Amino acid sequence: MTVPRDNRSWTRSLQPLRDFLRLEATAGVLLMIATVVAMIVANSSLATVYRAFLDLHLSVGFGSFQLAKPLLLWINDGLMVVFFLLVGMELKRELLEGHLSSLQRAALPAIAAAGGMLFPALIYVALNRGDATALRGWAIPAATDIAFALGVLALLGPRVPTALKVFLLGIAIFDDLGAIVIIAVFYAESLSVPMLAVALLMIGVLALLNRSNVQQPAAYLLVGVVLWLAVLKSGVHATLAGVVLAMFIPLRGARRSADGETASLLRRLARALHPWVAFGILPLFAFVNAGVPLAGLAPAALLQPVPLGVMLGLFFGKQTGVMVTSWLAVRMRVATLPQGVNWAQLYGAALLCGIGFTMSLFIASLATHGVAGEPFGLERLGVLTGTLLSGCVGYVVLRQVLPRT
Repeated sequence: MTVPRDNRSWTRSLQPLRDFLRLEATAGVLLMIATVVAMIVANSSLATVYRAFLDLHLSVGFGSFQLAKPLLLWINDGLMVVFFLLVGMELKRELLEGHLSSLQRAALPAIAAAGGMLFPALIYVALNRGDATALRGWAIPAATDIAFALGVLALLGPRVPTALKVFLLGIAIFDDLGAIVIIAVFYAESLSVPMLAVALLMIGVLALLNRSNVQQPAAYLLVGVVLWLAVLKSGVHATLAGVVLAMFIPLRGARRSADGETASLLRRLARALHPWVAFGILPLFAFVNAGVPLAGLAPAALLQPVPLGVMLGLFFGKQTGVMVTSWLAVRMRVATLPQGVNWAQLYGAALLCGIGFTMSLFIASLATHGVAGEPFGLERLGVLTGTLLSGCVGYVVLRQVLPRT
């Protein structure tokens, strides 16, 4: 039987989304494994080796220019740039031609994401008001980890409607966009004007390459490396260079590859990088950041303002913010529920939005940078506890409310 042309076109347009969801779900399972391994190692006889591994100093450079950082920062400031590059490319593709390309499609996840960032921040601020240092961590519970969340959904198999996955993905994409703005505005250090000038010059070069529709990845990556170095030395967090680079990689102007497939540079680059990010960079990031030593900690430690604010922000703040703003948007007819999804299923997805993990740990590393001891030190415990609660309760709820077949 011949498939109608319109249906074939629609199927092709959904393929990048299907590939993305499949890889992210698998990556979520790897993140769980990496987290468990990190916790075991950090609380075993290998804890000293684990800490020495994180503190291992590596330096690169030429002449008088040297970059020397511990391995932990090479991963958080270096490898995570590739993660943010992939996030930026996916954000660009979804907003320009994906399932967020129209106001009608984007309205509900955008509004839900805004509520899902606001309510956790308010809970954290309420519990840490009066402590200016602790308030640096207000954004820790504001983000959603799409890989981890989709990993939980993967445990439910084909019972999960595609529309629910797309809704969750949309929230995560807008969450990432909000996190990018937060990092740029609130976690910049003392700025270097000369380095900012170099970064702006590189952005101008990227704009010229994009306008000329250059389809060679080496040209963008070479300029991107210089941009990363300039941003790293400018006082703005280096990972933002990945997002900026993604915005200038062409989504149009397809080129035929060796296997006969036609795809733009952005699609080809995203397809090439996604497995490396999903199966390499993110599990490594989880391993080096999730190792929380628990020796000597009593359960009451979780009741301290910082970890309690993070945990309650992720578990209660996320689900409340997503549900309240979604209900208001539907009630006021600004948006509609995804097709085939009811409120009970939406609540299960709202619970999974409390899985902050990757981005929450990343923002925690920025918030605690240069701050030794109190009030920080247990914020990662709050991230892990809030994530675990959200994931487990979300799984149980969805298992009950999703169709059996």
